[in-house]
Amino acid sequence: MHELGITQNIIAIVSENAQGKKVQRVLLEIGKLSAIMPEAIEFCFDICAQGTIVEGAILEILEIPGMARCSQCGARFYVDKPFGICECGSLQIEILTGEELKIKEMEVEELCV
Repeated sequence: MHELGITQNIIAIVSENAQGKKVQRVLLEIGKLSAIMPEAIEFCFDICAQGTIVEGAILEILEIPGMARCSQCGARFYVDKPFGICECGSLQIEILTGEELKIKEMEVEELCV
């Protein structure tokens, strides 16, 4: 399960960018063509966050659908695999979306002094 290593990296990146502040929420974008299972990331998140400033944070995952453009006719269409065929019959497609793995947002606790 490579999602464990991915989740550990997500926690490390979020922790580093939080600059010592407690993290309350993390929003990830995961493409449906990325070969990353959002359910596995959710499962690993709380375990990997234990003992860090990310512990207790809410994880939100936004799944990005696969979108491709035909190199032959220029049509755009949804794909559920990293390959496909255009309605014009061309196999020459360019994947536009769906391969993402991004930390889109994070919320940290503001300390009032």
